[in-house]
Amino acid sequence: MKILVVVDMQNDFIDGALGTKEAQEIVPKVAEKIRKFEGKIFYTRDTHEKNYLDTQEGKKLPVVHCIRGTEGWALHPEIERLRTEEPVDKPAFGSIELGYAIKEYLTEQIVLGEENVESITLAGLCTDICVISNAMILKAMFPEIPVTVDASCCAGVTPESHKNALEAMKMCQIQIENELSDVRNMV
Repeated sequence: MKILVVVDMQNDFIDGALGTKEAQEIVPKVAEKIRKFEGKIFYTRDTHEKNYLDTQEGKKLPVVHCIRGTEGWALHPEIERLRTEEPVDKPAFGSIELGYAIKEYLTEQIVLGEENVESITLAGLCTDICVISNAMILKAMFPEIPVTVDASCCAGVTPESHKNALEAMKMCQIQIENELSDVRNMV
């Protein structure tokens, strides 16, 4: 059994308040990964309230984004069409609730006599903030389950910060697949 975590594929991170060209480019790749994935898929959604600018994050990143119920908060339409599970709404970069949801799912599978989880793979936005935060939480909660990040299905705030986050995750024994350098070496 495999698990895929689709992190914050929301309009504000793709073509909204904090959108980037790189984020727009991964949407079809993430959608394809979801379509082809054989296993359980979890989704996260960055979720802020109207008082966002009064929060610690809002003071350090004063760009209003992902306010609950707004168009920017919604998952990108291409991802939303594929979603079958309710997203885990997270008020911070990393989500302990996501870890607990996965743990609950794994416990249910054990009770049903299902096989153990082979891997947890993450894809989404932003590599250098929410993807790395959730990958680290999951690695800490499930130290014996391989945690992987699909670099081709992630984008950072900048290409450089994306690459730096991938390197940091490698140091924490998080596997990185489909790195651009890997693709170049295969040609």
